[in-house]
Amino acid sequence: MTFAPIALFVYNRPEHTRRAVDALRANRLASSTELHVFSDGPRTAEDAPRVREVRAFLKSIDGFRSVTPHERDRNFGLAASVINGVTGLCETAGQIIVVEDDLRVAPGFLTYLNNALERYRAEPKVMQISAHMFPVDVPVREDAFFLPFVSSWGWATWDRAWRKFDPVAAGYAQLKADARRRRAFNMDGAYDYFSMLEAQLEGKVDSWAIRWNLSVFMNGGLVLYPKKSLVENEGFDGSGVHCRGEALDQAIHPALIPEHLPSPAIDPEAMEAVFDYFRARRSPRGRLHALWARLFG
Repeated sequence: MTFAPIALFVYNRPEHTRRAVDALRANRLASSTELHVFSDGPRTAEDAPRVREVRAFLKSIDGFRSVTPHERDRNFGLAASVINGVTGLCETAGQIIVVEDDLRVAPGFLTYLNNALERYRAEPKVMQISAHMFPVDVPVREDAFFLPFVSSWGWATWDRAWRKFDPVAAGYAQLKADARRRRAFNMDGAYDYFSMLEAQLEGKVDSWAIRWNLSVFMNGGLVLYPKKSLVENEGFDGSGVHCRGEALDQAIHPALIPEHLPSPAIDPEAMEAVFDYFRARRSPRGRLHALWARLFG
């Protein structure tokens, strides 16, 4: 098996970056995995010293097959940095694992994602592998299941899927004209993704994830989720540009490596359980709002 390279996206949080790297390095496959670190340039003069501190740390990283820093000479912003980095690495490697600097991953993170990348490599409907899972008990026997929307907290994909990424959100017009499709995009009314998409097009937010979610939806794509999360987010401490609201319930499962992977199809009961979780928290002032602001903001 050829292991997927990791794309780690960092900015001006040296302590978060250290913890993210330490967690990745604790994975058994780390020593066989290429690590590419995309360091965004400072947005303001005030950010510059901490960006330099992050970049100094990058030079000390070991424990991986190789470490390649990509230092931006200007500030791309998170969305452009992710799109540019994922596109380039997908083109050269054919597959990719994506992590941001505020994520802590379990020791089985790389094993699970690489196994799933291999398992579904030739399944065109499978467009993403997620390592994050919401605190929901899903009624499935397998170790993982499929949902029709993406996650941005520790994920993997292939070049064949990422080539369908629609950066200009051309699918918006179809959703605007078709109420049934729009409701499906909004997870049967569980959360208003469409308003987030409109905010993106109006320039109110700059999100790669809402556009990737639209791309997966318009292609009838599937995303594999583990029954229990292999990722937790430490970015709700107010340190990040895109971190808003209080932290959500998260429980990382350090010993879990999902092995029983299902055939590519949505389990209706599992999907309804997840949608019910969203419906219960969809108040604009509620905790789900904080989650999606972080995921797609």
